[in-house]
Amino acid sequence: MDAFDRLRKNLKKDFSGRFPVRLFLLGDTATQWLAQALRGTGYEHGLDLQVREAGFNQIGQQVFDTGSELYASEPQVILIYHSTQKLLETYNRLDAASRADLAADRIGFVGRLLDALRRRSTAPVIYFNYPESDDGVFGSFSNKVGSSFLYQLRKLNVDLMQFAAAREGFYIGDLAAVQLRVGRPAFYRPSVYVNTEMEIDLAALPAVAAATVAQVGALFGRIRKCLILDLDNTLWGGVIGDDGLGQIQIGTPGIGKAFTEFQHWIRKLRQRGIVLAVCSKNSEATARQPFEEHPDMVLRLADIAVFIANWENKVDNIREIRSILRIGYDSMVLLDDNPFEREMVRAALPDILVPELPGDPADFLEYLAPLHLFETASLTSADADRTAQYRTEQERNEERLAYTDEASYLEGLGMRSEVEPFSRHNAPRVAQLAQRSNQFNLRTVRYTEAELLQLAGTEGVLTFSFTLTDRFGDNGLIAAVVLKPAAAGELFIDNWLMSCRVLRRGMEHFVLNTIATRARERGFRTLRGEYVATAKNELVRDHYRSLGFGEQAGHWVLDLEGFRPSPTPVRGNDN
Repeated sequence: MDAFDRLRKNLKKDFSGRFPVRLFLLGDTATQWLAQALRGTGYEHGLDLQVREAGFNQIGQQVFDTGSELYASEPQVILIYHSTQKLLETYNRLDAASRADLAADRIGFVGRLLDALRRRSTAPVIYFNYPESDDGVFGSFSNKVGSSFLYQLRKLNVDLMQFAAAREGFYIGDLAAVQLRVGRPAFYRPSVYVNTEMEIDLAALPAVAAATVAQVGALFGRIRKCLILDLDNTLWGGVIGDDGLGQIQIGTPGIGKAFTEFQHWIRKLRQRGIVLAVCSKNSEATARQPFEEHPDMVLRLADIAVFIANWENKVDNIREIRSILRIGYDSMVLLDDNPFEREMVRAALPDILVPELPGDPADFLEYLAPLHLFETASLTSADADRTAQYRTEQERNEERLAYTDEASYLEGLGMRSEVEPFSRHNAPRVAQLAQRSNQFNLRTVRYTEAELLQLAGTEGVLTFSFTLTDRFGDNGLIAAVVLKPAAAGELFIDNWLMSCRVLRRGMEHFVLNTIATRARERGFRTLRGEYVATAKNELVRDHYRSLGFGEQAGHWVLDLEGFRPSPTPVRGNDN
């Protein structure tokens, strides 16, 4: 109750300055307390979640009625909550032969819901799965009886995962995982349900809201993509400089096993696209030794994008990491066993997330898992290459130092860009760029995959994706632009996104040359752009001015009739 009361108190606070998101919550049981928990949690995560609820048990009515409140409210995210208890009531009404079809029938209904939604809305859908509940009729034998409620419930959750994997813009809100974490007695109280129709107990609502808000935040670019690691007593037990290579604890029975499991978890994060950095008070040669020589070390130097070990201030070293990676502090997580260092970083760099690691390393993973540190709304093949891309970027920067002539260096990179319209092939990566780009994002429009494909199929709209390769390697898809017809003869730049990793290489000029040329070929006379300032995109405040646009009534306008392409070292598809 204390945690839920704290969230309710947040509802009275000033939400101005927080990022607004319109949510619509549909449920077949009481959801008013969940709505309050979501809004209160959003406040703590910098979000103004404007939650609207359907009437009680109106999921079907709202979705299938084209004139419903759901569609009138134009939600940006739709939440659907079918409760386990209502499912059990449905199961109880079926005859014995029909009970084996419960999971299939529910998946079919979810499919019809999503198809109906997609005819009117491109909003992402978060569908809550089903916390387990066993009616005890068959005992443990229910795992072998296809018509048992437990069997159907477990099958339904697996089927939902397969359904979600095949449907764009459909996500699972994992209530089953929350119940596993907090325990069934804390999640569901029969006396509360029968009297109020509320399935999720107040004690569990903060955990449910935290998981849901993390998902919503990821859909709108609120993600962490860099993990900064301390070394001594964080990645291994002991102090490498004092104890020596043979005495630090990794892999051995006892506490060394906890550090090994922790390193496996970190390496899996790296494999899914989280960038790893080391920030340690140590001599560099000593700090690197376990990565290079210890046989039980899971993490190796190839897993680390930036390695800084010295005796300087840790805050200054993290600033250096940021300058190398070109990401915001709010994209970073620091794991450090030292309370003094943690508090110093929190005080100096408050946007960095610094969890309060438990004193016992055996508890690290159980403590970190429910924090949703690295929630994501997408995963592409490019994610696995991200560490290599940053390491390659360091090689580029080192070579740059050998040149006194910047233009010669850039020309020598041999940069090439493939330009393509949005398609099913590249839409996942473009959506990811839209969700994750905060600094080079002119209007901070967050496109979903469904919205991108809809744009690609809209007559008159021009879409562009840009890749970039050079002699050091492939940077992947690094920029995207959407142009929409506006006034007669004019195209409006709905958004211009670009990865900060490729700044100052001439890519901005290549993109402008491309979009301006295509627009002029189609008979347009002007390009109009807009810069919408946020706390994170100061980097591009003068973007249009620097490219030759003129300011006009708060917008930026480029005369295409007088436009001449700018010199750029980047070559395109046709040259």
